[in-house]
Amino acid sequence: MSQKRVVVGLSGGVDSSVSAALLLEQGYEVIGVFMRNWHDESVVINQECPWIDDSNDAMLVAEHLGIPFQVLDLSGEYKKRIVEYMFEEYKNGFTPNPDVLCNREIKFDVFLDEALKLGADFVATGHYVRKEAVEVDGVTEYRLMSGRDANKDQSYFLCQLNQFQLSKALFPIGDLEKSEVRRLAEAGGLVT
Repeated sequence: MSQKRVVVGLSGGVDSSVSAALLLEQGYEVIGVFMRNWHDESVVINQECPWIDDSNDAMLVAEHLGIPFQVLDLSGEYKKRIVEYMFEEYKNGFTPNPDVLCNREIKFDVFLDEALKLGADFVATGHYVRKEAVEVDGVTEYRLMSGRDANKDQSYFLCQLNQFQLSKALFPIGDLEKSEVRRLAEAGGLVT
């Protein structure tokens, strides 16, 4: 059996960093990708550009783990699918939930498509959520389940993923507490 390839959304944070490290330990071929979702510096406070620091942290993690790394600019799609939607919802008197939409439209749609172009079998993120596969009438169905850490559970933010998206998703830290993730990062020498 050939090694499965996973593209990990490396955000520059501890959760995605540990996710990449765990997948390596499990024998996957791992590629780290930083998703640049915002490009308009005109709305940045104090001339700071936090995505650059996050991207650098993600790159340092990839280098430490010895995995390929690239930055993927999704800012055009993010503006069109998330930002314009938020403005339209506010204009109509509704309260949008951009996190739910970003996961469905960006991380597990546009990003997933790009990962598949890289030959990925799966994409992985640092979400605190679990997934199980069950057989229903001879067909595999995927269920999204709460993360083990009740204080960090992010299943709500992934509630709109479809079966195809779930079939391609891995959540390596879903069975861990945040304190365990931090401990693993420290033990592994990760800068995050």
